Amino acid sequence: MSVADQSYLESVKKQFLYYKMLGEKAMDQLEPEQLFTAINQDTNSIATIVKHISGNMLSRWTDFLSTDGEKEWRNRDAEFENDLQSKEQVLEIWNKGWNVFLETLNSLKPEHLSTVIYIRNEGHTVIEAINRQLAHYPYHVGQIVFYAKQLKNSEWNSLSIPKNKSGNYNAEKFAKEKEIKNFTDDELKRLK
Repeated sequence: MSVADQSYLESVKKQFLYYKMLGEKAMDQLEPEQLFTAINQDTNSIATIVKHISGNMLSRWTDFLSTDGEKEWRNRDAEFENDLQSKEQVLEIWNKGWNVFLETLNSLKPEHLSTVIYIRNEGHTVIEAINRQLAHYPYHVGQIVFYAKQLKNSEWNSLSIPKNKSGNYNAEKFAKEKEIKNFTDDELKRLK
């Protein structure tokens, strides 16, 4: 087991948790009915984006090391048809996907990282598969955050450095001693 491999796994776990929390904090700021708003036929509501992310997670991460990541039972097209009716259903679907994904991610060992898995018959090392999702899930969480900011009827509670506060943020960071840690450590604490 390499220290770098273990460090990689710890780092990606923190990053995924950070993006999960960003999505949740964005959705928490909305009225329940706003989760179902789509501005035109070519856009997806937040509920639909959640349904897609969850469907992807369930397919990719169920029996991750032993079966193709595009399961026969997955109906990707149906993920973009919104049949969810409540905020509770949206959060249930959200958590169902994240739970399967995080359980699998937490079960991985450094020796798994070079194992080849398949997604639609295309071979990926476990590292490549994780990196693929580290680009995919934050892409959709970014959509959720952007959309939520547009839909919010009152003041937005910033999920990053608030406008016109970069100087204060940097001053606080540079006032501390240098240390090695993941950027998400402070952010996860701040957003809780």
